[in-house]
Amino acid sequence: MTALLIALQFLTRIPVRLTGMPTPAQLGRSLLWYPVVGLLIGLLLLAAQRLLADVPSLLQAALLLTLWVGLSGGLHLDGLADSADAWVGGMGDRERTLAIMKDPRSGPMAVVVVGLLLLLKFAALVALLEADRALALLLVPWLARALPPLLLLCTPYVRPGGLGQALVDHLPRRQLPWLLAAHAVAIALFGAMGLLALLVAGLLFLWLRRQLLLRLGGTTGDTTGALLELVECAVLVVLAL
Repeated sequence: MTALLIALQFLTRIPVRLTGMPTPAQLGRSLLWYPVVGLLIGLLLLAAQRLLADVPSLLQAALLLTLWVGLSGGLHLDGLADSADAWVGGMGDRERTLAIMKDPRSGPMAVVVVGLLLLLKFAALVALLEADRALALLLVPWLARALPPLLLLCTPYVRPGGLGQALVDHLPRRQLPWLLAAHAVAIALFGAMGLLALLVAGLLFLWLRRQLLLRLGGTTGDTTGALLELVECAVLVVLAL
């Protein structure tokens, strides 16, 4: 239960109170619960959509996107912003890219990328709501939050120290593949929408992981958050087409 609370506290702004400082092993086991937290976010979004069913689709989409960002506290958007600045400003150099990523300030590229991503998410939500395909609100955050554990499982972590290193060092490598496979099967059971979401997420995951290996030799906390946001956006857009 502590591992679940850690995952909730890290991935959401849902009030969670831990009884003490978590151990490194508990931090690692919290990765097992990331997809469950994504499922919870999806259920909350779906419930909110039901409550807003009579609201015009444009306003409904704006309110749902605001709730979506609020539930995560913008955590992954921050990772996307830092990664965007670093990827462009790093000019192909690994050390320069990592150094820029540590800078807490957001440059023009960060603002542009985050703005465009939110615009695409909003437009996709409008299209999905108007097509009566609100099920995407459940599937997308659920699927996207299964990817950070997968990325950390199969990709070197290149920024020593900190929370990310503790997660990688104590990652439950035996249980995690089976658990992620079970979530993938559960998503596939939702039919064509679930299968398409898995296909898009899988292809984008493989491409982004390759880019991370080519530029950095692995991943960081920021790039892991960026991957989550980019997959959410891509899957929403494809499902809305």
